[in-house]
Amino acid sequence: MSAVPILEARDLVKRFPSRDGHGAIQALSGVSLALQPGETLGIVGESGCGKSTLARVLLRLIEPDSGTIRFEGADFRARGVADLRRARRDMQLVFQDPYASLDPRLRIGSIVAEPLVIHGIGDRAARRRRVAELLELVGLDPDAAMLYPHEFSGGQRQRIVIARAIALEPKLVIADEPVSALDVSIQSQILNLLSDLKRRLGLSYIFISHDLGIVHHMSDRVAVMYLGHVVEMAPAEQLFEDPRHPYTQALISAIPEPDPTRVRKRVVLSGDLPSPEAPPPGCPFHPRCPQAMPVCRETFPAVTDFVDAPPGAPDPHRVWCHLYPAG
Repeated sequence: MSAVPILEARDLVKRFPSRDGHGAIQALSGVSLALQPGETLGIVGESGCGKSTLARVLLRLIEPDSGTIRFEGADFRARGVADLRRARRDMQLVFQDPYASLDPRLRIGSIVAEPLVIHGIGDRAARRRRVAELLELVGLDPDAAMLYPHEFSGGQRQRIVIARAIALEPKLVIADEPVSALDVSIQSQILNLLSDLKRRLGLSYIFISHDLGIVHHMSDRVAVMYLGHVVEMAPAEQLFEDPRHPYTQALISAIPEPDPTRVRKRVVLSGDLPSPEAPPPGCPFHPRCPQAMPVCRETFPAVTDFVDAPPGAPDPHRVWCHLYPAG
């Protein structure tokens, strides 16, 4: 692993005005993470926990209220408009809904070539050749360049979105629920494609999903989010074998067990996710936590680092929970 993360965020905070204009929605509350070159970091959590907001803040599609973002060691928030545009060649985003992210009025060739046109790369003939290469790389016939988005299936459209995302040879791809809009039979094909591209192109991924089985399969490390906070982060195998935070334990207990001879103890949470307009004091999970203590209602927990992370892991197993003494 490199000593310098390709992407590093510290204490990111993002608030949005409430609908009535009298309050604020706390989308991110001091999120910190680091991504090593060639690594896949999975982000999981319930809907509304801040996963998609985090993706957009990391790419500066929306600006954080506070916190730092560093890309390849340099201050990403300090970049001006022109410098930021150049930096976007190295980082791309794959959206959840492939049809919504493709202009229905454009042919596929124009859609995939759009990043090349924006950044002034190649002439028309060179861009046409590059589009053909990209379509073949994602498993589509080069003749698809002449067709329109509505002429493809959902899986094929997501391949087109991926082709556009890698057109500029980025170093980082953030995939925000990239298969949740697809049929189960197609999901595995797209996941295999992403894994293959990671190996062939040396990509680093941030992979966002609410499906823990997919995140387990795709990720080297996993961060678990709850109500704008990261509550646990660990190497993927360790997190799924030995989850420490009660919220993580509840999520993993809900994963279907394919082996009928194995029985997984189910942890059922009471209540719903609290409103980010009025987050509870102390630990945000305490209203639903089956192991909550009085201190959980008063103080946000400090981080606890466990020393049993696998050798060479970039970070230890980290948990933000009062059940474990900080140290």
